[in-house]
Amino acid sequence: MQNQGKIGESQWTILKLLKWTASYFTSYRIESPRVSAEILLAHTLNLQRIQLYLNHDQPLIPAELDRFKALIKRRVCGEPIAYILGRKEFWSIELEVTRDVLIPRPETERLVEAAVRHLPQSPGIGPKRVLDMGTGSGAIVLALASERPGHTYFASDRSISALELAKRNARRNGLDRAVHFFSGDWFLPVKRQGRPFDMIISNPPYIPTEIIPGLQPEICRYEPFMALDGGADGLCWIRHIVDAAQRHLNSDGLVLLEMGHDQKEEVEKIILTCGGYKQVDFKKDYGEKYRIVQMVKK
Repeated sequence: MQNQGKIGESQWTILKLLKWTASYFTSYRIESPRVSAEILLAHTLNLQRIQLYLNHDQPLIPAELDRFKALIKRRVCGEPIAYILGRKEFWSIELEVTRDVLIPRPETERLVEAAVRHLPQSPGIGPKRVLDMGTGSGAIVLALASERPGHTYFASDRSISALELAKRNARRNGLDRAVHFFSGDWFLPVKRQGRPFDMIISNPPYIPTEIIPGLQPEICRYEPFMALDGGADGLCWIRHIVDAAQRHLNSDGLVLLEMGHDQKEEVEKIILTCGGYKQVDFKKDYGEKYRIVQMVKK
């Protein structure tokens, strides 16, 4: 570490440590250095971030400093804060996250928003059957189950580790009875089930293989390659889902997919070539980039 004063001395108060850490993170070009320092120190001391300032002159004991130093080292190596903390909030739900799954992102909440509009608040006598493919941490399906209870939810992933994590997140949020989890490679397990769905939703891998090594270290070195890799053109799994989903949907069933911000034209071609859908609609994320596509089975 830089010799701006060694961490480990008794005079380190919360405020002094925050200032030092923010400066240290800035020197390593860590995004949002002050906020990152606050989050990690609050985690170390088991406090809310606001409590750091209410107790700004509190000195840290050696054991607390040692724990905080370990977190600083992990962050400057590029490890995302969500993996360091082991949790991430999504749709007001706290999720456990590990390196077995992608870290849920704000743009995926747009996918949930689009799906919620098509799910009745009161299922009545006809609850919808919803399938989340490649569920990862369970972020999408658990957000839907919490927002629109009473429907029948299914979630699959080919990674056993990811699926076990999603189950833990369901239990953590009291939704383990709302979602049926199963393991398998995309539509393979669904073929044995037989019954069609009213909605199929997915945030599939959509990054071209050759681009992944050049992504930010937080992504390419820490997030699971399998959950990022969309094949040579990034569209391998989107193409597969678009083609196969129509055979597993009820009449007028809905498909909702997240995609890359620059993939709209190519995804539109894939859907038109398939010919099995109507009412194709692309939606933008919070950054005004096309990120979501939805389509209805003919």
